[in-house]
Amino acid sequence: MAFQVVMRTVVFYVTVLIVIRLLGKREVGQLSSFDLVVAIMIAELAAIPMDKIEIPIYVGILPILTLAILEVMLAGVSLKSKIARSVINGVPSVLIENGNILEGELRKLRYNINDLLRQLREKDVFNISDVEFAILETSGKISVVLKSQSRPVIPKDLNLRPSYEGLSHPLIIDGNVNTDNLKKVKLDSQWLKDELKKNNVNDFKEVLLATIDSQGNLYVSKKEKS
Repeated sequence: MAFQVVMRTVVFYVTVLIVIRLLGKREVGQLSSFDLVVAIMIAELAAIPMDKIEIPIYVGILPILTLAILEVMLAGVSLKSKIARSVINGVPSVLIENGNILEGELRKLRYNINDLLRQLREKDVFNISDVEFAILETSGKISVVLKSQSRPVIPKDLNLRPSYEGLSHPLIIDGNVNTDNLKKVKLDSQWLKDELKKNNVNDFKEVLLATIDSQGNLYVSKKEKS
């Protein structure tokens, strides 16, 4: 019996993992109400057959796959239809416009002032008079646009043109060389080995992390000696 429980757990773990991967890479906080309901139902459907071994495995897997197919189909429909997207995912709501709190919108959403202030504080906004727009997204999070005189200064404000930064490419992770990234930046292992010697590193295995930025600067973090 114990073996059956273990095997069922493995089967449903793999099934749920595959289904969740198929549904996309959104974080829990970014899920719409529909997505959240589907995730909860999948968890419940997987838990029941694991607990009750008299229920055949396919009886538990079939509804999970059905929900996954339904979710993928509705996601496809929402991509092509604005109306379906609004019904399935909802639409963002403006809570503050031109610095004014829209009380009617708060009442419509059953969203109180304390919730609004808390979410603004989480955005490092402590004074509502600094807010131009606040939008409640379908995920339940707030997006904030500050008034021009209240937002941080950016290089464009000072007529500055900083050099392009781009992404850093990991070349070594935990002693293992990423040859694909080396090819992307048009470098080779010999170049990397020579550069590491300049940092008193004689072996790739001594490196915890090595990255290169768009300017060609190499960052190296050595492993701690045990």
